[in-house]
Amino acid sequence: MDSLVVGSKVKAYIKGKGLHTSGDAVEAVSKQVAKMLDAAVSRCKENKRMTVRPCDL
Repeated sequence: MDSLVVGSKVKAYIKGKGLHTSGDAVEAVSKQVAKMLDAAVSRCKENKRMTVRPCDL
């Protein structure tokens, strides 16, 4: 699966908090985003809509 996040942005965010980022952290973040989006899509479909909204997240 292609990454759903921009690795440099994730690393910069974590660096801004004074920490380092492991090599596999960006992939883990992307997987969590995919799970969150899958749940949002499911909720959207359950509500018989075709548009994912912030409330679905």
